[in-house]
Amino acid sequence: MTSKRYSAMLDAQIKRGRRPKAPTMAEKADKHVLYERAVQCTEAEFEFVDGNFRRIRKRVPTVLREDFCGTANMCAEWVRRRRKNIAIGVDLEPSVLEWGRGHHIAKLTRGEQQRVTLLQENVLNVKAPPADIILAMNFSYWIFKDRALMRRYFSSVRDGLVDDGILFLDAFGGYDAYRELKEKTEHKGFTYVWEHARFDPITSDIDCAIHFEFPDRSRTKNAFEYHWRLWTLPELREILYEAGFKDVTIYWQGTDEKTGEGNNEFLPAASGDADAGWICFISAEK
Repeated sequence: MTSKRYSAMLDAQIKRGRRPKAPTMAEKADKHVLYERAVQCTEAEFEFVDGNFRRIRKRVPTVLREDFCGTANMCAEWVRRRRKNIAIGVDLEPSVLEWGRGHHIAKLTRGEQQRVTLLQENVLNVKAPPADIILAMNFSYWIFKDRALMRRYFSSVRDGLVDDGILFLDAFGGYDAYRELKEKTEHKGFTYVWEHARFDPITSDIDCAIHFEFPDRSRTKNAFEYHWRLWTLPELREILYEAGFKDVTIYWQGTDEKTGEGNNEFLPAASGDADAGWICFISAEK
């Protein structure tokens, strides 16, 4: 709730003789801040894509294009890491790009800001300088539900890479992915709720949502909503090859022997475990 709107609400209540009600934690919260705290770790993401590019190509990447960039948090991380790094963020939603400019890009040095370009364009036909790395993270590219449309996106990405460029993606799955469920994760000051609201086994359409709950029992319902196709890894790998990529690698997460949970170390793998839920990374080399 904006301060202007809250002030108007207070004035109206005072005129009616009511004692103003304090805003709830949900009303005061910024959903983009909560999202980044709950699901994003740009430091780890940088280390993964930068490290694997250098391992594969034996050189240092400088130009990153982040498709579906949202708040451009990763773009800001990229240019902070090296003085020659350049970041291009692409997203269709103007409000989220504006939020990113105010909360991330504005905090960079002047020199760093000059090395970030944010484009309000469709990733299917965006015109941008060739990139060493193109990212499509947080399963955002699953908005393309049709195989031909997904192949078109991958083909356009391939065209947007330099000759030895690499596309990095993420994916999730496991037998729980086909269930309608809610998962709660506690964070300092709030609870992150991930919901599979609907799944259609015939089309593989999946509707997901993020909610936030707070200690004062207020909540932000459907802070973010997603309407995707739940793609499998064999499907994605096949389409990437059809789009012209030469080598496609799956990076599977290792397991902590003490906890039995993921250890956040993702290594190339030819096979995976039949887990209830998993997240992996994918690289596709031009």
